[in-house]
Amino acid sequence: NDKITPQEALDMSPEAIVISPGPCTPNEAGICLDLIKAAAQADKPVPVFGICLGHQSIGQAFGGDVISCHEIKHGKLSKITHNEKGLFEGLTSPLNVTRYHSLVVSPDNLPECLEVTARTDDGIIMGISHKSLPIHSVQFHPESIATQQGHN
Repeated sequence: NDKITPQEALDMSPEAIVISPGPCTPNEAGICLDLIKAAAQADKPVPVFGICLGHQSIGQAFGGDVISCHEIKHGKLSKITHNEKGLFEGLTSPLNVTRYHSLVVSPDNLPECLEVTARTDDGIIMGISHKSLPIHSVQFHPESIATQQGHN
């Protein structure tokens, strides 16, 4: 995730950018934070989708904090409720999802430009979307076989 610069990535004219899961923190994710910012500021904003570390990176790129989760979740199932819009349109709510993380986007100072689209029963943010840009993310792993309707 640091073999090219954000500008080199945008020069490829991507239809969208996926910031995938990975180890460590957003600060250790190569160009991810700068790429999210560059995609948002492009003349024609590039859609961005973040999963897990990508979700945390989106939250941090817009000014939010990433903090330790009160309980490490590796291969754990959780029920989330969501807003039934955008990424979640047509999916059941609550929805069983698979989690692999020890960090979360803090709900205490979520930037005004972001809205929460999904949460666990205990308030952990499981989805966010930018209010005016095509930027969305989920903390859980939709690609996991254990995530209900994950391939929808």
